[in-house]
Amino acid sequence: MATLDLPILTIPPGGVERGWARWGHDYGSMLRWHLTSLRMWLMTIAVVQALSGVGFVLGISLFFSHIPVSAALYVSTGVPVINLLIVGLILGPQLVAQQRTAGSYDYLRTLPVSRSVTALAWYTVCLAVSVPAVVVSLLVAQLRYDLPLHISPMIVPAVLLTSLAATMIGYALGHAVSNPMLTNVVTQALVFAVFGFAPVLYPIAQMPGWLADVNWWFPFRHMAVVTRAALTGTGGSAVSTGYLVLGVWTVAAVGLVAWSLGRRP
Repeated sequence: MATLDLPILTIPPGGVERGWARWGHDYGSMLRWHLTSLRMWLMTIAVVQALSGVGFVLGISLFFSHIPVSAALYVSTGVPVINLLIVGLILGPQLVAQQRTAGSYDYLRTLPVSRSVTALAWYTVCLAVSVPAVVVSLLVAQLRYDLPLHISPMIVPAVLLTSLAATMIGYALGHAVSNPMLTNVVTQALVFAVFGFAPVLYPIAQMPGWLADVNWWFPFRHMAVVTRAALTGTGGSAVSTGYLVLGVWTVAAVGLVAWSLGRRP
């Protein structure tokens, strides 16, 4: 990571702000802090995200002389979930680990801003980096396979909640695990688990029954369900369950973050 150039949190003229005005000012300051700390990497991360999504979309066709539309549709609607996951779930904890190593982690904890402001600012950065990759991946998939997509307005809450759940889980991991090396090991294991053993890029029917049951309790399957439903116009009762499970995981992750930040360093 580049050397962090920390913006100074200042109180605007007119005295100490209260309520929402103070919250908005702090949010803007923390957003600038995140953008400044990643100024040399944001564009690279966004490009890599887009290329990864396009690689998945186009690479699946190499397994077939003639790829079935159903297979192309399933992979192409799962890739957006991967785009949303990677930034919040993997990059987030690694960034916190880097802050611990660089010595800026303790500085951040002393800033006179609420933890919700810091978390929301990072969530905004995650969306800004991952959403363009989602759009590019879907556009390439449509051009390559002429998919029967039926994008509904539910894509907005699906993307927002999927990214929020991934970001908060990653944020909780980064703050709860104090050893930076262990954080990096855990995030690498998560990549392996999501790609190999979560039904995001392939149907859950292809999994052993016990593994499918285990996946019901984890958020990744449900992220794919709500996102795929919003892109294809399908889903049924599984969509409502998906939103419920993702909401529970998000709340639990926020609670873990609050507990971790509440501990003495």
